[in-house]
Amino acid sequence: MITWRRLGEADFPQVGEWLSQPHVARWWNHETSPEAVARDFGPAARGEEASEDLFVLLDGRPIGLIQRCRFADYPEYEAELKAAEVAVPDGAMTLDYLIGEPVLTGRGHGAELIRAIVAATWTDHPGSTTIIVPVHTANRPSWRALEKAGLHRVAEASLEPDNPIDDRAHYVYRIDRPIDPLSDPAAR
Repeated sequence: MITWRRLGEADFPQVGEWLSQPHVARWWNHETSPEAVARDFGPAARGEEASEDLFVLLDGRPIGLIQRCRFADYPEYEAELKAAEVAVPDGAMTLDYLIGEPVLTGRGHGAELIRAIVAATWTDHPGSTTIIVPVHTANRPSWRALEKAGLHRVAEASLEPDNPIDDRAHYVYRIDRPIDPLSDPAAR
């Protein structure tokens, strides 16, 4: 069973280890020193930043990380998507994720995690309308996990890559909040 909790400072060594794994480092391109991890993940862990950094567990065992945030809290990111002609509705959120344990990749845990966090987002963030996730076109495992989790490719966009060795080619995936037939007269 996949669960998560807010990332804490005690988790930073594990996050640093995951970020140094080749399958993660390729796409996250993140410094892995204890100081860099504390610098970049500390503000969210302390609640000083709008991003939710969530430590992911599989049957109680740490396996990865998911970040969830509202585009409205990161206007530069939202503006970059809009400049690429991607519709970003009010209330839209985004995700970033990793399965840090190499032996657990390719087993469907990423899609399971994404499905679970999408479902939780509708409850945790009642004002959220949509989840939009850009992913580099070459990161096939990531975009396949999004597809298996029910997100749909809605655009191709030229966006700044996380890793400077990559070009700007991204796919954009989206899922909208399900319509509740009891509260939507048009659905009745």
